[in-house]
Amino acid sequence: MLDDRSYMQGPEFRMRHAYPVTIALLIINLAVFVAGEVNQTYGLTNLFTDYLALSRKGLSSGFIWQLVTFQFLHVGFVHFIFNMLMLFLFGRSVEESIGSKHMGLLYVSSGVVGGLLEITLGLIKDKVFHLPLQAFGTPVVGSSASVLALLGAFTTLDPNRELLLFFVLPVRAKFLFWFSALVATFYILVPAQPNVAHGAHLGGLMAGAGYIRWIVQSPVAFQIPTIFRRRRSPRRSRKQTVRESVAHDDDDELPPEEFISREVDPILEKISAHGLHSLTARERRILEAARAKMEKR
Repeated sequence: MLDDRSYMQGPEFRMRHAYPVTIALLIINLAVFVAGEVNQTYGLTNLFTDYLALSRKGLSSGFIWQLVTFQFLHVGFVHFIFNMLMLFLFGRSVEESIGSKHMGLLYVSSGVVGGLLEITLGLIKDKVFHLPLQAFGTPVVGSSASVLALLGAFTTLDPNRELLLFFVLPVRAKFLFWFSALVATFYILVPAQPNVAHGAHLGGLMAGAGYIRWIVQSPVAFQIPTIFRRRRSPRRSRKQTVRESVAHDDDDELPPEEFISREVDPILEKISAHGLHSLTARERRILEAARAKMEKR
């Protein structure tokens, strides 16, 4: 029945278990972490450090895949568990809002941007400022750029959302975002932590925010199909409008299960694939009608 549907459990009909990309990323990161720990303990191969970690030497040798593979490597349990906690906390909300396809692309592409910024800063360091090699020259590993991109995306979607920092201190998302950006910028300018890729952190933050602003919320991406449909569709007559109104009344008389299968389930699939932001005004009204049917029971 209606109240058995997962999307009916929250105020916005949210699917509580629709996080396939977030779950997949957690599993992949865990598998790679276990493999890396075994490899480090027994010294089986140099595959992780020579071929999968991101480095200027690797990119210059044509190992372009390092821009992706470095995102799934971690050094130590604390590094791993902190990033996975961030992925779990922010990934679910972001995937729920923008859909699984956007979630996967945002995560990987933002990590790539963060890695490229870190490598670029290393080149600038060598050619312009001649800072010591350890400032930006060590291989880069970790999903920090990608998970900070989720913070950037989360903040752009809901900047005033209140979070519990360290599960204790309440702070709005936008303040956490700008604090993280300022810390990363400071240590880029003052490289006192040579083993932390602050350039990747800053790149990930900005890429995540930019992805939401320029791709997910882009007026061009979502208005072109609407304009096209208006040009192709004939002007609705008064008779057509009356027929649609009658059809809407008929929907109100449908049994709950038939109403769900005909009207609500396709919308549910759309939310899973593209996120809540993709719904039209009519689809949102249908969800409200579904809630009203539930409340009448």
